[in-house]
Amino acid sequence: MPTPLGDTIPHNIHLNTTLQNQSVLPVHRSPQDIQRQQLRRIDQGLHQPPPSLEENAELEPSRVYESNTRLKRTAARLSTSSVAEDRQHLLCDDLSDAESDAENPLMGRKARSSKSHERDQAISTASEGQNGHANAHANGNMNSHMEMRRKNPSLDSPTSASQTAHLMSRENFTLDDEPPPTPLVPHNNTGFFDLPKQDRRNFLLLVLLYFLQGIPMGLATGSVPFLLKKYLSYGQIGVFSLAAYPYSLKLLWSPIVDAVWNPRFGRRKSWIMPIQICSGLGMIYLGGRIKEMMLAAGASDGSGVWTFTWWWFFLVFLCATQDIAVDGWALTLISPQNLSYASTAQTVGLTAGHFMSYTVFLAFNAPDFVNRYFRSTPMPEGVMTLGGYLTFWGWAYLVVTLGLGLLKREEKTKDRDGILEVYKSMLGILKLRNIQTIIIIHLIAKIGFQANDAVTNLKLLDKGFSQEDLALTVLIDFPFEIGLGYYAGRWSTAYPPIHVWCWAFIGRLVAALVAQFTVMIFPSNGVQAWYLLTVILSHIFSTFTSTVMFVSISAFHAKIADPVIGGTYMTLLATVSNLGGTFPRFFILKLVDTFTRATCIPPSASVLSSLDLKLPATAITSPFSCVAEAEKHRCIEGSGMCEISVDGYYITNVLCVIVGAVTFWAFIRPAAVKLQALPLRAWRLVDDGSAR
Repeated sequence: MPTPLGDTIPHNIHLNTTLQNQSVLPVHRSPQDIQRQQLRRIDQGLHQPPPSLEENAELEPSRVYESNTRLKRTAARLSTSSVAEDRQHLLCDDLSDAESDAENPLMGRKARSSKSHERDQAISTASEGQNGHANAHANGNMNSHMEMRRKNPSLDSPTSASQTAHLMSRENFTLDDEPPPTPLVPHNNTGFFDLPKQDRRNFLLLVLLYFLQGIPMGLATGSVPFLLKKYLSYGQIGVFSLAAYPYSLKLLWSPIVDAVWNPRFGRRKSWIMPIQICSGLGMIYLGGRIKEMMLAAGASDGSGVWTFTWWWFFLVFLCATQDIAVDGWALTLISPQNLSYASTAQTVGLTAGHFMSYTVFLAFNAPDFVNRYFRSTPMPEGVMTLGGYLTFWGWAYLVVTLGLGLLKREEKTKDRDGILEVYKSMLGILKLRNIQTIIIIHLIAKIGFQANDAVTNLKLLDKGFSQEDLALTVLIDFPFEIGLGYYAGRWSTAYPPIHVWCWAFIGRLVAALVAQFTVMIFPSNGVQAWYLLTVILSHIFSTFTSTVMFVSISAFHAKIADPVIGGTYMTLLATVSNLGGTFPRFFILKLVDTFTRATCIPPSASVLSSLDLKLPATAITSPFSCVAEAEKHRCIEGSGMCEISVDGYYITNVLCVIVGAVTFWAFIRPAAVKLQALPLRAWRLVDDGSAR
């Protein structure tokens, strides 16, 4: 059975015997062998003694130009193949010598005599070592896109011995079959239906696994906070926002997931299967008790919100751990030449899962939306309830896990990642002064728009914006987010990414003010078409600036990341960036309640006299603060009116924008532009893993 490209023994690795180092492997004329012969012919032609000055003078300039041009074209064609990197460097030196000979024969002869000795030493050194080392360098161009997602620094720059041992330890290693042909140029524009059948199946499996992760994540970060608004205050919702922290901190235990596993089940299935079982059982448990838990979370002093938060914290922790295992499995499920489809599967799966649990669920959970478009007889509940939705996907988790265990066989491997080595690399990265600066930037950069991101939609619901209209707004906003992300990527390529990021930063501050203005002009007579359009446009503007910031800073991360430890480097930067948008949310939501001043006004005497005498305890007789959601409900149930004299959302949002603008012009922008101007060597570690 042919093996994947990454598992093929390089053509020039041979097993030596005592019979004059003859090859044990069957000899066949591969494309690489033919290319090497052509290189040797060119090399021999370049090493011929140069003609004398008289002969050079008699040569026609057109013949010299034609000869040099022919050599350049041949070398350019061969440079794209898997020929050893050292030979290519030597060939380039020979071409430069030939050019100098044509222009100045005297200087060319002297220069060539000095370089000839260096070339002979390099050739003799390469012939004494193992031939596999050259081929390892040759595959570097094709596999360069893999280094972004690698988590094992020891495999990023393998020696010939470690690479050979790694290939021979693979389960599908064989010497019986012919190795597949190596493509001279990687196919970057390969369509999905052009992929091998096995890659297509594995791609769909990855999409399914990432989709399952997006289901609870879309609930925890999207739908559940909106559903909690009727039970909790802003500060209590801030407590629930702590449930999303594990996804921003998964770097801390990702080396353990990579290094600890059971060979009987497989390196990745050892984590994925038990995690999905726990996730499924946890969702089924929550589905049967979610309504009572939400009521308990908002009862009395709101202490029940911590119990509710810990359940979701555990669920998100399982999703984050599964994401680490699936990311690692994607590197071996997809063939190396098609590995870009692994990140595509992650984007498609997570986005679809989040879209399902946020936009689709909110729409079909809203009674007004369902009664208007799908029912002839109105009902008080939507088609989807949170309990039923959790229970359904909990059983789906278990079914997928059962199918994964029975139908998908993971390739066995003997590789073991070193936990201490990865943590040492992380520590070395953190010691770089430039990394320390960018960490500070990430931790404070998103403070300016935290109130807009965390509170604006909740405030719209508080004002009377229906859940149906909110779901429609997010639904319309979704395709704009996808399409604008494409243009953001183009801008980050055409212009310096930090410059694009800075412009988007300013736009995002403006979007926060536009969102506040949209809330302030909420019509007193209910939502009308013009106001719904205003909310949609405000959302699109905010999403546009947020997407541009994300894409541009990701492009900068990819530019500065050390390819030797690319996985650790990129994961660290992404973790810090995510944490900068997660940790302030708790404090921002607390500030909204702190600045808010709301008083419950007791009903008038005429209203009190009309109350039912059987329920005298429900009547409100004295004013009290109704900032907390439970107190607000008590005020309304007692026929009182919760009057807001100071809205903490407006104060918090303005303070955030001011802090964001001051920090941007005083520190963030100058520091970011300075970091962009640094050479790449300023972001690299020395060989011992320490900072420069």
